[in-house]
Amino acid sequence: MPQRQRKKILKSTVRRKEPGVLIRILQKLPGWAWWLGGFTVVALYVVFFYYFFVSPFGFRWRALYGDISYPEGYEIHGIDISHYQGEIDWEKLRNHGMIEKCPVRFVMIKATEGASKLDDKFNDNFYQAREYGFIRGAYHFWSVHSSGRAQAEYFIKQVKLEEGDLPPVLDVEHKAKSQTDEEFKESVLTWLRLVEKKYGVKPIIYTYYKFKMRYLSDPIFDEYPYWIAHYYVEKVEYQGKWKFWQHTDCGKLPGIKGYVDFDIYNGSYYDLKRLTIGNTEEEE
Repeated sequence: MPQRQRKKILKSTVRRKEPGVLIRILQKLPGWAWWLGGFTVVALYVVFFYYFFVSPFGFRWRALYGDISYPEGYEIHGIDISHYQGEIDWEKLRNHGMIEKCPVRFVMIKATEGASKLDDKFNDNFYQAREYGFIRGAYHFWSVHSSGRAQAEYFIKQVKLEEGDLPPVLDVEHKAKSQTDEEFKESVLTWLRLVEKKYGVKPIIYTYYKFKMRYLSDPIFDEYPYWIAHYYVEKVEYQGKWKFWQHTDCGKLPGIKGYVDFDIYNGSYYDLKRLTIGNTEEEE
């Protein structure tokens, strides 16, 4: 058989593969449908990203260049600081630090994190705060990598609270994925109970609104003073009792380089003094 004829026969016997049903359908779609599909994919991606990465920690993702929210009707203002604020000019802060024409009354200071990390500036900040006449407090940043007991013991080892200081604070913003809700709650309670036993006062719980409602809404946690982180709102949405409100993370004050968190106390200066360690008066 001639070579040309053989090739012709081979071509005729090889059937061209037809495209699949899905491909044929897609090929028939008009241009606007492709645009709509692309937009839908992008929208779903944005929703997914917000839900899993922004929403759980929303107050940490707020823009730092927006308007600062100053809640109305509160006179007792304070700040919370850590090594992120660097070297603070305490004299300038005392003499010129004003929030809504009110002096800074209290300073919450980061002390420890996890079961082995002491904030680089804690000892100096803690000492200077009292030296310059501020009511001071110390807080522990919760870690998902250590037990509640280990973290409580480390905080107790590092922090020597005195009469006139605010109760110790537990800053809890994360839950380990490996823990059940009940295991997490029990671990937090272990920290609270051990620290209360050491200092003789109920610790303050700091967390943001959504986390409080999701994990720490049991009545037993309402026994502890609540410091709520709730940004860019005119009033606290939480319906329960609260003592402190961190209302912005982009405050500016003389004596502090960069931004600092602003807080308010839900009460009078007299009430704030009554909350401190060594005060024998019972709150109403």
